[in-house]
Amino acid sequence: MSDKFGFDAQLRETRGRGASRQMREAGRFPAIIYGESKEPVSISLDHNDVWTKLKKEAFHSHILTLTVGKTTDNVIMRDIQYHPFKAQVMHIDFLRIAMDHAMHTTVPLHFINEDTSIGVKQQGGAVSHLITELDIECMPADLPEYVEVDLADLEIDQSIHLSEITLPKGVTIRHLDDAHDQAIVNIHKMRIAVEEDLDDAPAAESDGDAEAEAEGDDE
Repeated sequence: MSDKFGFDAQLRETRGRGASRQMREAGRFPAIIYGESKEPVSISLDHNDVWTKLKKEAFHSHILTLTVGKTTDNVIMRDIQYHPFKAQVMHIDFLRIAMDHAMHTTVPLHFINEDTSIGVKQQGGAVSHLITELDIECMPADLPEYVEVDLADLEIDQSIHLSEITLPKGVTIRHLDDAHDQAIVNIHKMRIAVEEDLDDAPAAESDGDAEAEAEGDDE
């Protein structure tokens, strides 16, 4: 992984809505670190710093370093809560990671060669993404930022399944067996809406014709 994400956090001494509101007014927000048989630690983080890093895809599937005082933990982001309508982070849960133990997390799928695939370029099909992220297990040092899926040879009415993905070294898909070998992407025929040819439709009666018929009926 080329990107590195680190944060200097502050211990959170006070709790409650009032304290959290004051924290957010000061440009920070609450978070928590837990896991690895250690006590959870309540912290606060600089909102602008985290918000900028959240815009990078790698941040969401990356091992992060959190420094609180003299203690530094390797963590991954486990859960994030946003404000319902503001561009604001409300809370983040971080899970500690032991670098010498296997971990499980999710990583995004990157689909490549879609426009030049056989099913799209030569056969006029359309691509459907059925799964956009993978539930994987690996050692922390082997954690990929994403997993590529090449659609170059995929034809119309064909799919790529979980078992057909080429995984990076040291990475496995969790809970993968014959019963859970889902399709992750396919190419299907495009649906074309058929419109009625107005030139072939019966001509509507003019107002004059309708009036003439009405007068004839009255006679």
